[in-house]
Amino acid sequence: MASDTMSALSTSTDLRVSGPTRISAETGSLLVRPVVLAALFSAAAIYEAGKLFALTTPEIWLHLRTGLWILAHRAIPHTGLFSQYSNLPWTDVTWGFDVLLAATYHLFGLRSVPILLMAMKVALAVATFLLARVECGNFWKAIALSAVAQFVISSVQPLPYVFSIVFLAAELWLLLRSRQTGKTKSLFWLPVLFGLWANVHVQFVSGLLLLILFMISLLLEAGLRKTRMGWLSERIQPLDLRQVGTVSLLSVLASFVNPYTFRIWSVFKSLYSSVGFEHFTEMTSMSFRRPQQFALMLLVMIAFLSLGRRRRLELFELLALLAGTLIAFRIERDGWMVVLPAIAVLSEGFRLLPGENAYTRGEKLGWDLPLTAALTVIAVGVAAVFVPRPNVLMSRVGEYFPVKACDYIAANHLPQPIFNTYSWGSFLTWYMPQYPVAVDSRVELYGDETLSNYFDIVGGKELLESQPMVARARVLLLEKDSAISKALVNLPGLKAQYSLVYEDDISGVFVPRGNAP
Repeated sequence: MASDTMSALSTSTDLRVSGPTRISAETGSLLVRPVVLAALFSAAAIYEAGKLFALTTPEIWLHLRTGLWILAHRAIPHTGLFSQYSNLPWTDVTWGFDVLLAATYHLFGLRSVPILLMAMKVALAVATFLLARVECGNFWKAIALSAVAQFVISSVQPLPYVFSIVFLAAELWLLLRSRQTGKTKSLFWLPVLFGLWANVHVQFVSGLLLLILFMISLLLEAGLRKTRMGWLSERIQPLDLRQVGTVSLLSVLASFVNPYTFRIWSVFKSLYSSVGFEHFTEMTSMSFRRPQQFALMLLVMIAFLSLGRRRRLELFELLALLAGTLIAFRIERDGWMVVLPAIAVLSEGFRLLPGENAYTRGEKLGWDLPLTAALTVIAVGVAAVFVPRPNVLMSRVGEYFPVKACDYIAANHLPQPIFNTYSWGSFLTWYMPQYPVAVDSRVELYGDETLSNYFDIVGGKELLESQPMVARARVLLLEKDSAISKALVNLPGLKAQYSLVYEDDISGVFVPRGNAP
């Protein structure tokens, strides 16, 4: 009896000690999660604060100049501002982004460019993490999926397409959640989403195409349910087709709520113009020469394997993954279109035991979200404080763009018009707007014919004097090591026509003979 009593007391003591100790250990484990999550959300932004990749993006300067023009004139542009083709119609489908950038510029000056990219990278990290948990997957595996997604699309630039990535992730999240719950109430956020999206980036059309795939899959699944053959996954709940159709119609109508109404749709084709496929490396197929491309291939393969192992049809997930794969492996620029459905599929592949999720296991405390947000804001805010002063940033800009050459042209009042390198055109619209550019990044403004003529000239396929854009130019601002610059310096016929009046490490300024300052 005595020994039994002592054993019972010992057990009771162990329970009293181990209970609070166990709870403390679990709480300590949960305290780590906000820290890890804040690190996931802020790591890419902090890296950008040190490297300042945003300042090397050619197109950002055109967006900045356009946004400043919109704020100054309180109007939306309809013609080719800052271009020698100012009489041509132009639809600024990114006007919302341009205004946001210009407003940020008024607050932070040149520092606004890297700060905006930092904010975009935080938004991208949050979006990929939430999508990785759409199926209530394990917290740590969702962290890994989000990290992989950020690595694959790590070369993001401070451009409007980042909003398309975030918005498409939000759309996927809403669609997949509705399939889990069988409720369509959350889908009525989609028209609001598309209303914003259509004022920021033209790739909202891709989001509408995804919505069409969703409708097709629902119709096919409704037909398969009538056969009662058990082909469909049991976790997919049927949805009210009328309500989903209403949401789809409202989403299309919401895309017309922009300054250009239905005309904005015509710009979408410029994203996939023939001149882009011929001359822009970002439009080529994946070459599999970078680690990110191999990681993308592995991610997609695992996602298809995960779908196959389920042994039941999930049509929407399959269609979204197939469509994303076809686009991403054909056009390197659009690799993110398969990353998002892949991590959404794998969030189900990493699911916990049936009926169990991260929250029922006590993996979440009520204060973890605000703590994560606070830690992220502090980390990114501190990093933003250490972004260099504008004069230092301008020196950084001068390493990639012809700042000194532009200063020379302005100081010597060289005459217009100017013929410029394509990749510098957008920068010139911001730094030297008094000189309308011959060409910049607006493919939708210039069209395939004008851009093809330009690339034929700089590629040596056409004689310089045979093209009006060169023949009428009074100043040629070119890359120092470009083929056309070397031809102007070395070929006797061209050397007799043009004088090199300025040269630095990256650029050269040529003028017709007799017009030198």
